[in-house]
Amino acid sequence: MTRLSRVAPWLAFPKGTHHEPVRVLVHQDTDALRALIARDRVANVFVDSLVSENNSAVPAFPGSIMLGFFEDDGVTLAAACWVGSNVVPIEADADHATYFGQWIVAHWRPHASIFGPAEATLALMDVLHKAGIQAQEIRANQPLLTISGQPLIEANPSLGVSETDQFGEILVAAAAMFEEEVGYSPFLGGEGNYRRRVAWLINHGYSFSHNEPRGEVIFKADLGAVTRYATQVQGVWMNPRYRSQGLSAGYMAAVVLLSRAHAPVTSLYVNDYNTRARALYDHVGFEQVGTFATVLF
Repeated sequence: MTRLSRVAPWLAFPKGTHHEPVRVLVHQDTDALRALIARDRVANVFVDSLVSENNSAVPAFPGSIMLGFFEDDGVTLAAACWVGSNVVPIEADADHATYFGQWIVAHWRPHASIFGPAEATLALMDVLHKAGIQAQEIRANQPLLTISGQPLIEANPSLGVSETDQFGEILVAAAAMFEEEVGYSPFLGGEGNYRRRVAWLINHGYSFSHNEPRGEVIFKADLGAVTRYATQVQGVWMNPRYRSQGLSAGYMAAVVLLSRAHAPVTSLYVNDYNTRARALYDHVGFEQVGTFATVLF
């Protein structure tokens, strides 16, 4: 169980300042938040998709908020941070992230992860660590990759947009992918939320798969975040019976082509130690444009 320090006087904002630089954003901050997000449509695609869907700086998800860091005595929005089941810094440097971390500690509740640009993510976690909040795992170096041109290899034409009647098979594959990636079942916290998420991806055309005639999934991938500028690929999984057969590159090239129906840029981030996956993405034509980090709790 997470324990916080009983005495944390360093959490207070510096005395003598004219304002507290961090506050919760309101609807009137939406245009400023959009301008901030627009600085990097790829790195900010997750939050960009949420703000575009809700058309507001105020999240639609119960219990979620958007923090803002303001300069010029509260006038200029310089950085932001999504705080919900996950924590996602936006256009934040290490100093901004430190303030966000202090706010999160002072208003602590459990989060599943922190992810985003590495500098801000790791600086934020450093504040939490000093307050006694421990991470299960820190993935400090995750290359952020994009492709906007044609894939360098031929796409596998068998990959297509998943259909609603494939839900059962897609759910099994998605759960297997999740467990391989994080080490525990996505159903531990309740199966309903995960089932709804998989169904939502399928219903919106964000799930791609190739299934055997009897239904078992051979390969799947999802678009975890979608805007008109960029998509972010997540949930890539190959059935173990089909691995080491040279099939992944063709499927990933197909993912790129299918993603073009939504946005011109396809992105993803990968663990630096996953050398096979990094070689695969290089082979398809992805190039590194930044570095993410992920903290798992």
